[in-house]
Amino acid sequence: MNTKNTSDEHPRSKLIIASNNKGKLREFGELLEPFGFEVVSMRDAGFTDEIVEDGDTFEENAHIKAKAVFEKLGVPVIADDSGLEIDFLNGAPGVYSARYAGENATDKELCQKVLEEMHGVPEELRKARFVCTIYFIFAEDDEYSVRGEVEGYIGDKPLGKNGFGYDPIFMLDEDESMATISADEKNKISHRADAFRKLSEILKEKFDAKQ
Repeated sequence: MNTKNTSDEHPRSKLIIASNNKGKLREFGELLEPFGFEVVSMRDAGFTDEIVEDGDTFEENAHIKAKAVFEKLGVPVIADDSGLEIDFLNGAPGVYSARYAGENATDKELCQKVLEEMHGVPEELRKARFVCTIYFIFAEDDEYSVRGEVEGYIGDKPLGKNGFGYDPIFMLDEDESMATISADEKNKISHRADAFRKLSEILKEKFDAKQ
């Protein structure tokens, strides 16, 4: 059994999360602490520039954010982008998930817009997935991208009061939406959890190779 302490092998160094979201910083911090990183937000790192996320895919937007921060500060950085893809709508709302019903739309308005567009569509054509892409720049020419997904379908009405965004209309089965399960359950099956697992495997391989 490998009993080496990764943190001892690799002195703690700063890694910037291209976000100021406290929940996201906490999640990334828990994942990255064993690898010797001290996670900090963009604001705490001194990055206040506006980043224009004009990519056509989640991967492109995550790369844009990570690259902007890395080029200015020159330290390891992680960025993520996520949203909902619906097959019947040719992948929409996609990268526009957060503003699909307008720049300042509420979660209720976002869900209502999708339900209106999917009105009358049979269940077999309502397949959808939540997607999360994480882009990690460790150093110049040392970059990694992972994509996490959770499959489901769009319901015909909101169900449940947990979660946020499109969770109430994203059905896992006929009785459960993403908004009816607990936070702990969601954290085990979500698109972000899937992407986290894949990133963790890359980090384990990367740092084990250096020992």
